[in-house]
Amino acid sequence: MDVKDAIEKRRALRSLEPFEVTEELVEDLAGAAHLAPSCMNNQSWRFVFVYEEEQLAAFKETLSRGNSWALDSPLIAAVLSKKDADCTLKGDRDYFLFDTGMAVGFLMLRATELDLIAHPIAGYDPDAVKEVLGIPPEFVAIALVVFGKLAPELSPRLAEWQIARETGGRERRPLDTVLHHNSYDPDQEPEKDRGPL
Repeated sequence: MDVKDAIEKRRALRSLEPFEVTEELVEDLAGAAHLAPSCMNNQSWRFVFVYEEEQLAAFKETLSRGNSWALDSPLIAAVLSKKDADCTLKGDRDYFLFDTGMAVGFLMLRATELDLIAHPIAGYDPDAVKEVLGIPPEFVAIALVVFGKLAPELSPRLAEWQIARETGGRERRPLDTVLHHNSYDPDQEPEKDRGPL
């Protein structure tokens, strides 16, 4: 699978089934993330992959109700960084979030290549995540990534809106609302932001 294929195949689906988690697999996924570029090569990201049964059960307690589908996952990664681990540039550009996001993108593409779903989520209690995983207070728990194999049937844990997204096509705003050639054109902006699709 080439990069373009992985980009086109990647979906943040929710109907998951377990798969065998090995240290080798975890190191493969983390290794792909670790190859991402970063400001001044700071490599500000940290990942805590959780797959041991008891720890995973405690970790899953931090999820919001809307992410109950993630209870079927055998592997969830916490994505961490901290502001002083990366460049802070003029214009309030704190690069730790950008660089860590690029690393997560690499991680997700590698997971896709391995025929895994890698679904990033923001619905969790960040303080509880830090407590369960022993994360120092200066770190930000930026996101979680939920891994699984695509289940053959829809998860009974899904809400109606989640089922609609699961069974529908991939929705994206028109390219001309996000792409500007040579200078920004405010006329390309939609009249009203549609919000989450």
